[in-house]
Amino acid sequence: MASIKGCNFPDDLYYNVENNVWARREADGSVVIGMTAYAAALAGQIVSCTPKKVGRSIDLNKSAVTVESGKWVGPVKTPAAGEVVAVNAALTAAPATINSDPYGAGWMVRLKPSNWDADSAALVTGGAAASAFEAKMNAESFAGCQPA
Repeated sequence: MASIKGCNFPDDLYYNVENNVWARREADGSVVIGMTAYAAALAGQIVSCTPKKVGRSIDLNKSAVTVESGKWVGPVKTPAAGEVVAVNAALTAAPATINSDPYGAGWMVRLKPSNWDADSAALVTGGAAASAFEAKMNAESFAGCQPA
């Protein structure tokens, strides 16, 4: 796992660096998505999380979830197009889980991807993701993720 400026980036995930989101392909072919630790740190303490409803189709790079923090309200854009097949209902009661565990309990939605092979080709993993996020953080003068 890469750690850049205190933000973790697991090697086994696919990242859309521009939108600060991750995707994980599951054994059943579905794709779980969420915000990166970097995105959660930029947003600050998440106070609300509103995912699209199960059954809804979402185009690539369109909002799958709307999150709200004390200083920001905005979309979490999906790194893969598809149909929402599950949402993390636990985030309704505890949206700050996104800040404390963005890659585990803070996952947001599960999609049945429309064309994972094409969509995933535009995503980065491992060392390439770490390098891309490091460059982005430096360009944005990001101070770093706070320890939990």
